[in-house]
Amino acid sequence: MTAPHTPPHKASAHHSWAAPQPPYAAVPPGADEGGPGLQRELTEAASVAVVLTVLGALLGLLWGQLAPRVPLVADDKAVFLKEIEGEQAIGADGTFILFALGFGLVSAVAVFLWRRRGGLPLVVGLALGALLASVVAWRLGLLIGPGDDVVARAKEAGPGVAFDAPLKLSSLGALLAWPIAALAVHLGLTALFGPRDPEFADGPYHAWPTEPGEAHPYPYPPEQGTQGTQGSRTD
Repeated sequence: MTAPHTPPHKASAHHSWAAPQPPYAAVPPGADEGGPGLQRELTEAASVAVVLTVLGALLGLLWGQLAPRVPLVADDKAVFLKEIEGEQAIGADGTFILFALGFGLVSAVAVFLWRRRGGLPLVVGLALGALLASVVAWRLGLLIGPGDDVVARAKEAGPGVAFDAPLKLSSLGALLAWPIAALAVHLGLTALFGPRDPEFADGPYHAWPTEPGEAHPYPYPPEQGTQGTQGSRTD
């Protein structure tokens, strides 16, 4: 005697064959996703830019005081370099770059420790602030360095007496040292120690809770669809 086939059973609301979980949960408009809002990010970026611009004055003071000087001498007709083979002019650029790299390292570490999340507004604020700080340092160093009126200073020093040439940057590309160093260090710190993106569960199908009698928003997996159960053959 053969038992009748049993009808296919219905999947319960919490059955393991329920519809797949979408990869990203819908977030209501205006909801906070766990990070600062756009307005807060813009405020933080502006704060970083302002603080770094002010710190540019410190770099300018250091550069204006510690940069190598280029000695000049004058006679009754013209002004000449005292040391034709001297490397003081290159040393002024090198001093500015070294100080800027150090400031870039410190500023990137400080910004990362303050806000570990990173984000585009914060990175833009860091880069813009570092560039403005370099410009401030450059202009301030020129002001506190030797004056740029070479003729007047040559007359003041007298013929054959050495005096310092005006401080200057031979290459304005040195102004990019601080922004490049800050961005590189901040990017490395964010990649190594920044927060990680959430990992989703393995497998394409997960439980999708629904109310009793409510249709699932996604179809069942074909290979795991509901199937009838064959009865056993008995004597």
